Amino acid sequence: MLRGSHTAKIDEKGRVKIPAGFKRYLDEKYGRADFYVTSLNGHCARIYPLQEWEAIEDELVKKPSTDPSKQKFLDHTSFFGQMQQADAQGRILIHSSLRNEAGLQGEVTVIGYLTYMEVWNAERFRRSRIEEQPFTNDDAVTMARYAHELREAR
Repeated sequence: MLRGSHTAKIDEKGRVKIPAGFKRYLDEKYGRADFYVTSLNGHCARIYPLQEWEAIEDELVKKPSTDPSKQKFLDHTSFFGQMQQADAQGRILIHSSLRNEAGLQGEVTVIGYLTYMEVWNAERFRRSRIEEQPFTNDDAVTMARYAHELREAR
C-alpha cells in the first residue's frame, strides 16, 4: 500500500521523483507501470498506476452516461489527465497546465492514498486539508464504525 507522506522536488522539466518507498512498492506490485496523472479540481496531481485507474474506469462504464456526477468526474479527470510512464530514475511528468493550476514547483509533498499518490504544494495541502478540514469527533466516530464493520466481516 501507498501510505505516508514524503517531500520531493519538481525538476525543471516538470517531473516529480517517486519517493523510494513508494517506488519499491509500485515496482513490486505493478512492475514498470504506466500511470494516469490527473486531478479532480486542479488543487493537486493524482498519480494512479494504470491498473488502478482502469479499475475505476471499469466501474464507471457500468453507470449511465447521463449520470451528472459521472460526467463531472470524467470532465475533470479528462481535462487534467494524461498518460505518463516513469523514467528509469522513477520520475513522472506532471504536464504544465496541471502543474501551474496546482502550484507544483520546487519542493512538493507526495502523499500515499493506498492505491494512488497525490502531489501537493506543501503549503496548499497544510492550509486546505489540515487547517481548513480538521479531523473531527464525527470523523472519529465514522472511522470507528468502519473498523467495527471490518471486524464483523471477518
